[in-house]
Order: sequence, then structure tokens, then C-alpha cells
Amino acid sequence: MHLGAVGIFALAVVDSSVIPIPLPGSTDLVLLFLTAFRSQSAGSPILFGSCAFVGSVIGGYTTWAAGKKGGEAALDRLGKGRFVRSVQGWVKRNGLLSVALASLLPPPVPLMPFLLAAGALGFSRGRFLISYCTARAVRYGAVAWVGYKYGRVVINFWQKDLKGWSMPILVGYISLLVVGALYGVWKYRRGNRVKK
Repeated sequence: MHLGAVGIFALAVVDSSVIPIPLPGSTDLVLLFLTAFRSQSAGSPILFGSCAFVGSVIGGYTTWAAGKKGGEAALDRLGKGRFVRSVQGWVKRNGLLSVALASLLPPPVPLMPFLLAAGALGFSRGRFLISYCTARAVRYGAVAWVGYKYGRVVINFWQKDLKGWSMPILVGYISLLVVGALYGVWKYRRGNRVKK
């Protein structure tokens, strides 16, 4: 947050790449806060939205390139579960529409498997970039506009009326993250035992 445009750019690169971030949608949240406090920070909503967009394109392109270079073996590293097969099938059937929808929709829709699948299934660079860039421009443009237009009102409401609920919501959210991570580890270990 304190890094402003540089911070949102770096966060968007990592958020759209193959590097997992524990908080899905973190670029959206930081963009909302930065645009909501536009008068207190150096930069405008257009600058913040553009930095999020460019960072996301760089991160998304590297993920697509990893899928293209690694082929379907890159998808196999994600696992052979039903989810990965579903993503692969959906991308094969719907082409670049699947990339655009995954790029446009907020969490919990995962982005990385769709980008890897687009690369692994041989989607051309030009078509991929047109689809991905269009969806990301719409998404981050909308987030920046919402933050600019309504961010202050929501933050003031949160500070005045929901202040006492901050800690319970935070504890509940962190608990869900921990339970989800533990479940993922358990499922992974169980899958490895079955393979042996």
C-alpha cells in the first residue's frame, strides 16, 4: 500500500504468475484501497489501474509462456485431479473465452490453471494477449472506478459501523485459510500414498 503505483504493479505481476499468493484477489483489494484514498496518495485511479493492468499482463504472459514451454506436462504438475481435467476440457471446448472469463471474474475463480492450459494447448500469443488484456483492462478499470467512486463511503462505513467486527472477521478469514491449507496438504499426502 505504501509503495503506491510501484507496489500495485509488483503485486499484480506476482498475483498473475505461477507464484501462489495466500490472499486471492489481493491486487483488487489493494487497488480498491489506493483509489479510495486518492487524495492522500501520490497518483490517480487511472495510474493505479494502469499499473495493475500492466503488472497483470506481464505475470499472465509468463504463466502462458510457462504452459507453452512445458506443454501438458506443466498441467500435470498441478495434479491429475478432476479440477485440472475440468479446466483442460473447458479450455479446449471454449478456447479463448475461457481465458477471458477467468481473467475477468474475481476469486475464487483461479486464473493460473487457465493461463497454463492456454499455453499448453497451443493458443497463439496474439490471440491470447488480445483475450487476456481485454478482460484485465475491463476488470481493473471497473475496480479502479468502484474504488474511486464508492471506496471512501465503504471505508467510512466500515470504520464507523463495523469497527467492532474487524477482529472476528479477520480471525474467521485466517481460520478458513489455515483449514483450507491443511486440507490441501492432507489431500496431497493422501494422493501420494495412493500412487505408491
